[in-house]
Amino acid sequence: MRAIAVGAAAAATMAFPMAGSAPVSAGSASYLALGDSVVYGFITHDTPAYVNPNNFIGYPQVVGQSLNMPVFNAACPGEATTGYLSASGADNGCRPFRANFPLHVSYTGTQDAYAVSFLQAHPQTKLVTVSLGANDGFMLETACAGDPTCIAAGVPALLQTVAVNMSTILGDIRGAGFNGTLIVVNYYSLDYTDAAGTALDQLLNQAETSSAAAHGAAVADVFTAFQTAATPAGGHTCFAGLLNGSPSTTLACDVHPSITGQNLIAQTVLSTYAAVRASS
Repeated sequence: MRAIAVGAAAAATMAFPMAGSAPVSAGSASYLALGDSVVYGFITHDTPAYVNPNNFIGYPQVVGQSLNMPVFNAACPGEATTGYLSASGADNGCRPFRANFPLHVSYTGTQDAYAVSFLQAHPQTKLVTVSLGANDGFMLETACAGDPTCIAAGVPALLQTVAVNMSTILGDIRGAGFNGTLIVVNYYSLDYTDAAGTALDQLLNQAETSSAAAHGAAVADVFTAFQTAATPAGGHTCFAGLLNGSPSTTLACDVHPSITGQNLIAQTVLSTYAAVRASS
């Protein structure tokens, strides 16, 4: 993963009913979304906007509408795999965000604990998606102050951490009694013309998804979907309008998907869900 300069958000703010705001019975066919800022629907915005999570829309809301399922989006901006599992684990900003602003759903413990308790209370849940690992990479970049040699030296430990934690996360989901469709959503490259950065993204995706099959999870290949969509723009994810910010220069985009990008992720998840259902 590569950090790039943060610019103004190009996507318009869209209001959406807060996920999980309506009571849902244990027999409801609901959708639980887990992960980080991409899942949350985070966009660069003026601080007052963050007091209302309805100002932010992510791909889970689009998926939920398409499947006619109530959405419980437990994602937290800045969530890393270790912080997801432990209240004292490595964190890239989720905890301070939660201390100051509400999430789409409210819970006091870890995202892992919420997921387990939710699935135990809602045994008819049909879909769970998970997207985590990018913030682990960003923390390595920050610790190394962007130094390529330092980052390269830290990559093996990064990949091991993500792989082990994701196996635990998926195991906890299945261990909660969830027998529905479980999908791991991988990450796009911020710029497919950046060979070194894109190669690191692919390694991170491999670590994120390495235990998917063992836990009966499918993989939504967002990396390839964004690569295909960025091809007419010469491989520049930003120029293709898939990231927040101005499409006129890579430096004006931030790391989060635009509404166009979120819709593309949603379609990738929906296609993966349909394929799983067709084969079952």
